[in-house]
Amino acid sequence: MKQLLLPLLLTTAALPALADEPVIEGATVRQSGGGWTFSATLSHPDTGWEHYADGWRVLDMDGNELGLRVLAHPHEHEQPFTRSLSGVQIPEGTNQVQIQARCLVDGWGRDTYVLTLP
Repeated sequence: MKQLLLPLLLTTAALPALADEPVIEGATVRQSGGGWTFSATLSHPDTGWEHYADGWRVLDMDGNELGLRVLAHPHEHEQPFTRSLSGVQIPEGTNQVQIQARCLVDGWGRDTYVLTLP
């Protein structure tokens, strides 16, 4: 039995760990001046400067980027956390947008958070 477990353990140890994508936990939007202000709450298991959620963006429903919020440092001791982005221009007639988070190592998350504009 020991002979069967050792190769299994060595094989498992060699597999890469699956990373957790950054997740948009919630978001709000309000019209402000000539644009829109978005606040997004996201979570990610940041481990430090080498691996952290480094941004989020507002997309129209076709996937076109309308605004980008760059996160300049890790938040390993502040999870989840909320950051805002102001001055986003939304095309007239747009009723919904998507918010997508990005990780420094793994790139853009697969899932988006859909937000209906007021």
